Amino acid sequence: MRSPGSRTGLWGRFEQQDFRSRVRGALLGGAIGDALGAAAAPGRGSEGPHGAGPAGPGRGPEGPEGPTWAGAGARGRVGAATQLTLFTVDGLIRAHVRRDTGAWHPPTDIHRAYLRWAATQHDWGPDERRKDNGWLAQQEWLYTRRNPDRASMTGFGDAVIGTLDKPKNPTARDAAAATRSAPFGLLVGWEPALVLQLAVECAAQSHGHPGAYLSAGAFAVIVHALTRGDSPDTATHRALALLAARPGHQSVTDALQRALSAVTQGPPTPERLRTLFPTGGADAEDTLAVAVYCALVAEDIPHGLHLAVGHGGDPAAAGALCGALLGALHGETALPAARLAELEGRATLLELADDFALEMTQGPALHGPAVSTPGWTERYPPL
Repeated sequence: MRSPGSRTGLWGRFEQQDFRSRVRGALLGGAIGDALGAAAAPGRGSEGPHGAGPAGPGRGPEGPEGPTWAGAGARGRVGAATQLTLFTVDGLIRAHVRRDTGAWHPPTDIHRAYLRWAATQHDWGPDERRKDNGWLAQQEWLYTRRNPDRASMTGFGDAVIGTLDKPKNPTARDAAAATRSAPFGLLVGWEPALVLQLAVECAAQSHGHPGAYLSAGAFAVIVHALTRGDSPDTATHRALALLAARPGHQSVTDALQRALSAVTQGPPTPERLRTLFPTGGADAEDTLAVAVYCALVAEDIPHGLHLAVGHGGDPAAAGALCGALLGALHGETALPAARLAELEGRATLLELADDFALEMTQGPALHGPAVSTPGWTERYPPL
């Protein structure tokens, strides 16, 4: 992948503030939607390392997908979608830092970030011997399983990187790859086609079905347009235009077209959603369409989120996607305060969001041929 061009002109103060608000909004909104959806999905709670729950008291009864645990699905508790989104951001920052070394291949940096996430799913805590951890992989609260999907676990179960020519898990069609892809859309200095390409390449590292990786790419393009100030309708049409040239796009295109058409077919209710999108949680395409529809009709962020997680299907994925869309559209100040107050990992999310915004707007002042900020490269080592 070639290096994208930068935005025309310098970042003004208002532009930087607006961008940071939208980055915070997308990441925090996605996490709120993830947590809200997880709480609405019985039996889909957290697990401890190695596929087991926390040692000692707290083990609950056996559920349909294995043991559930005390506190599983609790308000504010995020899932694997948020964990992976954090590592997506970490990988993107490192890709920009590592460009100073003469290396520029963001899919490789993202894959390395996902391998660091995979380590959190197996290790009991941060391994201080790993020089490539950086600060994110040192956050102990991330070292717990939160119902990760099988394709992500197997896709990042070894160091072999999946590509579009040889994708991992070619039948994996769920929305997990899409739910971690909002950060690609925050690359506002990139052209939309490059955003689509990067998101698609990185989704194929675990989810090899075209419906899954093209849904991830379409989602990233919509986030990208919203972050640049477009309306949800315009953003969705931009994604449709780019998808048209992609083999295997029809199922994603059809789902997004249904979302656009549904806006004029009556008031938005969970019952209408279930009628319009009967397989709302089975495939990435329909889960994305549900999230886009909810963003199109939302009166505000709480309304959109509750609609997204109330339709059935995969409420955590739909909530994460819808929350990121609405957060990118409205910025952090529109997020529901009560949900923010109880959100797990909020400090980490805020710090990473601000670091991302700082790298995108002030990167040359932090690192480069003539400048070096040791604290920055310690946080994001170019390894």
